[in-house]
Amino acid sequence: MIFVDLEHKLPTDHDLPANVRWLQKDWDDWLAESARLVNEMAKLNAAGKKEERNKLMDQHNGHWGKLKPWLLALSSNKCWFTEARDIASHLDVEHFRPKRTARDVKGFERDGYWWLAFDYMNFRVAGTVPNRKKGAWFPLRRGSRCSSYSRRCEGDEEPYFLDPTNAHDVSLLAFDEKGDAIPAPGVSRWDRVRVLRTVDRLKLTAHPALSEERRKVWQRVTTQINLYQRALSQAKYSASARAEAKNAAAEIKRHTKPDAELSLVAKWCVWLRNDPQLSRLVG
Repeated sequence: MIFVDLEHKLPTDHDLPANVRWLQKDWDDWLAESARLVNEMAKLNAAGKKEERNKLMDQHNGHWGKLKPWLLALSSNKCWFTEARDIASHLDVEHFRPKRTARDVKGFERDGYWWLAFDYMNFRVAGTVPNRKKGAWFPLRRGSRCSSYSRRCEGDEEPYFLDPTNAHDVSLLAFDEKGDAIPAPGVSRWDRVRVLRTVDRLKLTAHPALSEERRKVWQRVTTQINLYQRALSQAKYSASARAEAKNAAAEIKRHTKPDAELSLVAKWCVWLRNDPQLSRLVG
């Protein structure tokens, strides 16, 4: 999982590649069309026409699809949940809060977050594996407030799912040398439950190809860490050792850069050494 600053990196941002950047007018038009569609759905919902409301969403799924190039650019073309490019197969625009129905931990359904169907803040990029497994599953902590169209309170909800647009949530997920996704050291009991539920539901460990690729990344970074530490111990007396330390440090930084595939795995490989000098390479 990788943190994506969805709120502050709009399609009009000048830091984005030119081929995905939008003109302000085009972005304003997209937002206006989103508002119009939600208004139409609200009318259908008020009339008790849920099927027509949901049909309207399906008919306009191309509207959120227009944002896919921008959403992919925010994560260097990686799935926001797995941080993989091709390993988790085709990448889709996914709704974090499901739009038609939402299921709790026991499988019971409630109405979905249809009013967020065209809200870009509810969009995530997900590989086929986690997206299909997630489905409409979106349970809330027992006692949590539950948002509705008439009483909007998404910010007060306490979902089980970790959210890649929430930096705190991303910090709760760690990895081990086997390639398994695990709770980060020292997390609270509730956050541990959230991690385990998210890992299970999105198949963050159960998908063999993903775990195997994480294991390979861990091994590569471990090799570079060992080279770096050995070379550093000899650097005072050897120019070749200093060069080796420099190259190993560059490789560690390359694996842990935000645009590298599975960079968080590489970072945890470094962090769990509990070595301040190593950690400074990650930044």
